[in-house]
Amino acid sequence: MSETNAPPDENEPELPAIEFQSPGRFAVHNPQNQPGIANEPREPAPFLLGTHANLERFSRPEQVQAHALALLQQARFNLCIHSPDLEAWLYSHSSVQEACTQFLLASPKNRLRILLRDVAKPVKLGHRLLNLAQRITSNLQIRKINPDHPGDESAYLLADDRGLLLREAPEHYAGYALYNDPGRVRQRQAQFDQAWDASLSDPDLRSFLL
Repeated sequence: MSETNAPPDENEPELPAIEFQSPGRFAVHNPQNQPGIANEPREPAPFLLGTHANLERFSRPEQVQAHALALLQQARFNLCIHSPDLEAWLYSHSSVQEACTQFLLASPKNRLRILLRDVAKPVKLGHRLLNLAQRITSNLQIRKINPDHPGDESAYLLADDRGLLLREAPEHYAGYALYNDPGRVRQRQAQFDQAWDASLSDPDLRSFLL
């Protein structure tokens, strides 16, 4: 008879019962989504580009996201992004990628230009707009701000000749959006074009887009 089927030895001392106490319930904390990876749909701000005259101030990230999406969705010929690192919390999102894709495919004359101070961060992240640039290379251009050029430290988005989303201090959310101010947009556009003319092609970005 095998040992596994053998009856218990009557001479073997009986072991005391083991008392089990449940340690209770444990809460499982999954890590939060990394910036820009979340796919929750965003709603654009309810203002019309070229029509809404009021200055709209904001101080919370969801407000910035709503204004940016509204401007990106409504632009018809020109988009310019001036940013420290193409802020993932703002621009690396499926809604933003879709808006930029529709803008670029609407006409071969439409142009999206992006100026960055730090190229390494969005490259490491696999930013959605960099991935878009891999597929649409003709009218989407990304360059690095020339560190020797005395440029603007603010973060802003320009939409056509009417829309502006501006944060003077990029490390903070506070700023304002304009939907129909050609004067201020023209001034910012001139600053952007000057920085663009002095900008650089970064090797990390070039290798990523190849």
